[in-house]
Amino acid sequence: MKTVSHAYDSYAQARAAVAAIEKAGIPSSDVSIIANRHVEPAYAEGDAVSDTAAGAGLGGVVGGGAGLLAGIGLLAIPGLGPVVAAGWLAATAVGAAAGVAAGGLVGALIGSGVEKEVAAVQAEAVRRGATLVTARVPDTEVARIEGLMSVHRPIDPAERARSWRDKGWTTFDPESPAYRPNETEIERMRREWRDDGMGKQA
Repeated sequence: MKTVSHAYDSYAQARAAVAAIEKAGIPSSDVSIIANRHVEPAYAEGDAVSDTAAGAGLGGVVGGGAGLLAGIGLLAIPGLGPVVAAGWLAATAVGAAAGVAAGGLVGALIGSGVEKEVAAVQAEAVRRGATLVTARVPDTEVARIEGLMSVHRPIDPAERARSWRDKGWTTFDPESPAYRPNETEIERMRREWRDDGMGKQA
């Protein structure tokens, strides 16, 4: 099995990617989504993570046929705080505070096979409002799933890292304060995604 992981600027793009992965036959139990909590109005305020929400996020897809997004909930990931998430990577990241040197989301990504630099960029992207979609797929399916996910225009980690470093960023810092997006950024994070059939937003 290989891990395919991409971050998207809008939650709608990420949802579309998840739908494409599941439609391609990848089980929901092998897919994960982790998003800045501001993508969902119901989770945008407050820091409390209820047991109900945590249970939905971690276990909502176990044995169910409704798909990954039916199990989404609010979780607290070390180094990120409350996020909207579901699936195996979210569960790993929540439990990664002990025994994983990098901790939290970065540690979970590295442990699943994602390169260290890419993991740092993807974690920082989530902190700044992006949504991460990660799938465990058979080696023979990697190219196909990469292609499906790329249709929805994920972030280019190298390009995004360069733009941040031009402004002083070095790497993901789990001690950084929670990011507070403004209204324009929140609108971008929630923006509707409609593919025109050629990999472009309609």
